[in-house]
Amino acid sequence: MPSTLIKVLLAMACAVGAAAAHAQATFPSGPVTLVVPYVPGGLPDTVARILSQRLQVALGQPVVVENKPGASGAVAAAAIAQAPADGLKLLVTDGQLLAITPLLSSKPSYDANKDFVPVSLVGTAPLFLAVNANVKANNLDELIALAKSKPGALNYGSAGIGSPHHLTAEAMKDGLGIFITHIPFRGSGASMPAMIGGQVDMVFASPPSLMGFVKSGQARLIAINASKRSALAPDVPALAEKIPGFDFAFNVVVLAKTGTPPAVVTKLSQAIAAALKQPEAAEALRTAGVDPIGGSPEDLAKAMRAEGALVAAAAKRANLKAE
Repeated sequence: MPSTLIKVLLAMACAVGAAAAHAQATFPSGPVTLVVPYVPGGLPDTVARILSQRLQVALGQPVVVENKPGASGAVAAAAIAQAPADGLKLLVTDGQLLAITPLLSSKPSYDANKDFVPVSLVGTAPLFLAVNANVKANNLDELIALAKSKPGALNYGSAGIGSPHHLTAEAMKDGLGIFITHIPFRGSGASMPAMIGGQVDMVFASPPSLMGFVKSGQARLIAINASKRSALAPDVPALAEKIPGFDFAFNVVVLAKTGTPPAVVTKLSQAIAAALKQPEAAEALRTAGVDPIGGSPEDLAKAMRAEGALVAAAAKRANLKAE
């Protein structure tokens, strides 16, 4: 190879390296916004608020949470898509929302694989199956027996068609060979009161929304949708103990707009990982029902592929159709 060409290639490599170093050193140049596709109070919102407090110290800029619910995540996705690809606006969501949207819409407004780049796998979040106090079942075995004795008589509430709560329940029904009727609501904020009030027999829900009712005797924990038991309720069995390989705990993820400089993505991922290692942040997440991970962009990409396959299989079982 001619020496002149070698010098040119070396100069180009140095320029790219210098640009990457500059991008990482100067980021962020202003406030960072964590966009959540749900109303305040949900699990991704809780995670975003825990992260924001730690990231603004690590990044040296204000980090704010912006809730943009609606249209199966499309409103929040549009906020990212319309922003500059500079890493200053990030999407904090559950991975199942991104996986289910193209299965429910024939013309989805965003493509999670093309419009976003992975930043960090924050953690995994299981859901507990709980029944109201009037259901004549104190544990999973009794609930299975009751459901099999009265097919279709029991029902469950979900946060809506295609929600993690809905897909988990349908996968559970298939795995256990039981039939319970689905009653969809507009979010967990509606399905939880319906379960406590006796309008529905059971729900899958996150620990923070359930534990107060469990302590007061208004609800009983029956199972968890993860592959193993939770330290929050170690006596409650995992559905995987009855259905081998069952694991519908969903991923909580952070994504950036496609085109965001890799150096910026790396800096954000490292800052999130460092935040999650802080004992108070990790404890706050565990209390909220999230097992903190702080995985790399590569870890997140792999996890999203696996979650997408799981969601597609569950959607097929639930006979979901694109509209």
